Amino acid sequence: MTCTATTTTTTSASRWNRSAQRLLATGLFVALAGAFVMNAEAAPMGAGMHHGGGQMMGGMGAGRMLDAVGASAEQRSQIKTIMETARSDLKPQRDTAKALNDQMRTLFTQTPVDANAAEALRQQKLAVHDQVSRRMLQAMVAASAVLTPEQRAKLAEMATQRRARMERHRGAAPK
Repeated sequence: MTCTATTTTTTSASRWNRSAQRLLATGLFVALAGAFVMNAEAAPMGAGMHHGGGQMMGGMGAGRMLDAVGASAEQRSQIKTIMETARSDLKPQRDTAKALNDQMRTLFTQTPVDANAAEALRQQKLAVHDQVSRRMLQAMVAASAVLTPEQRAKLAEMATQRRARMERHRGAAPK
């Protein structure tokens, strides 16, 4: 039984890491695109997000995005460093989030479930999420400064096309 719990915990942690990496890669794409659409429409300006070095922090799409915008080796290296630093900075929040999730699971096995304790855990999880969101935004802003206005505009166009494809796939009309 202990082996099962350990395997489940390890699997959950691995799944969370993969999910976080995908989320970060997607976040980079969306954040860069949104920021760059506004910048491109407002005026040419110079300043984006995620990993680097081909597979930015493990996110498969990030390397392709950098390929598509013609990012140089130096840009990739700089963005990779920015994102690796952010990932390292966020390790305490990942550990805290894992502990809070464990506490929440335990809480819901109790009879009766303490609604006040559940709400307190939810608020703690939101605070951790806010810290992560704030740090990732800082990383995205720093990474955006590495890219040219043209590269950011290209990312914005790619994000617009991706959103349209996703909406068509879901059966929604593009906006």
